[in-house]
Amino acid sequence: MPNPQHRIARAAGVVMAAFVLSNIAGLARQILIARAFGASLELDAYYAAIRLPDILFTLVAGGALGSAFIPLFSGFLARDDRAGAWRLASGVTTLVFLTLTIVGGLAAILAPLIVSRILAPGFSPAAQALTVSLLRLMLASSVIFGVSGLVMGIHNAHQHFLLPAIAPILYNVGIMIGALAAPVFGVRGLAYGVVFGALMHLVVQLPGLRGRGARYTPTLGLDNPAVRDVAKLMGPRVLGLAVVQLNFLINIILASGMPEGSLSGLTVAFQILTLPEAVIAQAIAIAALPTFADQFARGQLVELRAALAGTLRGILFLSVPSSIGLLILRKPIVVLLFQRGHFDERSTELVAWALAFYAIGLVGHSVVEIVSRAFYALHNTRTPVAIGAAAMTLNVILSLLFSRLFAANGLSPHGGLALANSIATALEMIGLLWLIARRLGGLEARAVTFSLARTLGGGAAMTIALLAWLNFVASRPAWLVGLGGTAIGGVIFWLVAALVGSEEARAIPKMAVARLRL
Repeated sequence: MPNPQHRIARAAGVVMAAFVLSNIAGLARQILIARAFGASLELDAYYAAIRLPDILFTLVAGGALGSAFIPLFSGFLARDDRAGAWRLASGVTTLVFLTLTIVGGLAAILAPLIVSRILAPGFSPAAQALTVSLLRLMLASSVIFGVSGLVMGIHNAHQHFLLPAIAPILYNVGIMIGALAAPVFGVRGLAYGVVFGALMHLVVQLPGLRGRGARYTPTLGLDNPAVRDVAKLMGPRVLGLAVVQLNFLINIILASGMPEGSLSGLTVAFQILTLPEAVIAQAIAIAALPTFADQFARGQLVELRAALAGTLRGILFLSVPSSIGLLILRKPIVVLLFQRGHFDERSTELVAWALAFYAIGLVGHSVVEIVSRAFYALHNTRTPVAIGAAAMTLNVILSLLFSRLFAANGLSPHGGLALANSIATALEMIGLLWLIARRLGGLEARAVTFSLARTLGGGAAMTIALLAWLNFVASRPAWLVGLGGTAIGGVIFWLVAALVGSEEARAIPKMAVARLRL
């Protein structure tokens, strides 16, 4: 592979390893939460309350970090203008901190109205009061994450991924501590854990700035053209993210009027989906964006196209079998991970039902992650925002349609919300791939198509093997069904893909051996 792809692969390996640990911590966190609360009204209130802090972070810090800050900061580094880079970082950090503080303060004052009219109108008055209390506690995490997210972007622009990848592990540890404190604080322990975890997320990254020559100047940077460029690039991205978050809010509103536990079932299922998505797509996308941005800054569009095509092949090779495994093994996975304590068989059914429909969207979510980063590297935030807004608008329409259709046929309606998300994301993926191929003058379609065909061949063999496995161990313990199926499915997929000539399958052992020799 060309050097940029080697660089992405090495960086992605570091991030993937840390993400695996983070997801193990995330699973432990979710297991503790599920054991303490099950799919209950208390947990519904927690998931509804945490949505607004997540929205604030995603819109402000996420918008600046993902679409605007890293490409521009990387441009300064490519030109060896470190003073300009730190002036940009100072201005953006100050603006993000002040914006989140002001908006968070207003949200705390208006919390009762926000909960009753937006977040959970279908909740009972007592559940709404609990949601308000939790929301006010967790709003502080948005401000902390705003600064921490930008510190993460600074590290990534320097091709340093270890500390930013460790930070989410500590965030999960904070929430785990809150879950363990449930006998004392109840569900409010989770809210305290969120804030504590956000603090650790920031603190662990600060020592890494010492070797970067970091210089913070207390300034808004409004007279700095680079800061204004961040704002310009961020604007369309924030609008697009607002549409995505609006979709999540609509799902919460719809789920709040469904049978008790529907929101928890939907949320836990989506969290399970994000485990492979984080390890596969987000890790690779985080590693790839600085490289893409550097190639664009140097005018290396041919190299950028090759790096993106190679990255897509890797994404597809990893996400296709993960999607198949989640779909077929969904119930034993949920039983293995969560069915204990207050998380009973009904809770398992609620989560597994939603996971069945979320799983088919894993490939779409994964590809969208990496293609969006390519557009950001090109300083183009409008295109992914426009496509994303259209997809999420369709998602809302399909959510209303499918939830009613499922209910009319005696099916749990929250499954319709998951299906709508997967269909809309698949269409978003198709639109983005077509447009990025036009922008870059192609996307090595022949190589990507042949690679996908070999991946699908391995996926077909894996499907047959997993269905046979489920039939063979139908009455065995969930741990054997889940872990055994994962191992058998993975081995069968890799062997068949390698036999039919998959370069990605053959590259994995070579990369592992090379890593062990270091």
